[in-house]
Amino acid sequence: MKNLKIQTVALTLLIVAGNLFSLNAQDATSILKKMDNVMYSPKDMVDKNKIILVDKAGKQESREATIQQKGIDKRMFRFTAPASQAGISVLSLPDNIMYLYLPAFGKERRIATSAKNQNFAGTDFSYDDMEAKSFAEKFTPKLLKTENDVFVLELTPKLGSDYSKVVLTVNKVNYYPESMEYYDKGNTKIKVAKYTFKKIGNYWNAQEIEMTDLKKNHKTKMQMSDVKYDTGLTDDDFTVRKLKQ
Repeated sequence: MKNLKIQTVALTLLIVAGNLFSLNAQDATSILKKMDNVMYSPKDMVDKNKIILVDKAGKQESREATIQQKGIDKRMFRFTAPASQAGISVLSLPDNIMYLYLPAFGKERRIATSAKNQNFAGTDFSYDDMEAKSFAEKFTPKLLKTENDVFVLELTPKLGSDYSKVVLTVNKVNYYPESMEYYDKGNTKIKVAKYTFKKIGNYWNAQEIEMTDLKKNHKTKMQMSDVKYDTGLTDDDFTVRKLKQ
């Protein structure tokens, strides 16, 4: 009888633990999907970018760029200034397809999946960071804790990645990201992204993203302006031909 009671208690605890794990996973998945919905809610978006590179001595270098986005999985990023950078472009398409165009060579190059961890054009953003893809598709989330104003999630990459995990904080009220901490395979924090969001019309917009490389003590600020939503972009605006124009 005593053994039966012990077995019953153990089984009950196992069921409760399983239900809590399932609830936690469901909550984390729901939070991440809500964040994706906030970030990718417009049909399309165009904006201008000011990119500020800051080295460990505090010296700054400025660039300008444009971004076009359609839905979740199509994005075109193009440098427009200075002249040495103008025309360098990245095109992100569905099915993990990305192209890089360098005007000096006059030819596009497809970016291999294994190369997506490399930094893009001297910034602290990798090609993987520049990819147009929902977070729910890229990561498996786990809810670590809930604080006063944010949810804290641990994201584990679903596909090959140089990151072992990403610790994400999500605004509890409006479901936009506030920060991301990136960890390498040795579980060392190597990069931190901080987000500043502002509501423009019906949509929340990332007014600034500041990415810091902790190893190099170098940061890149991406500041968005002149944002326009639902402009009528088509799939024809996201082709290799457009990339080279």
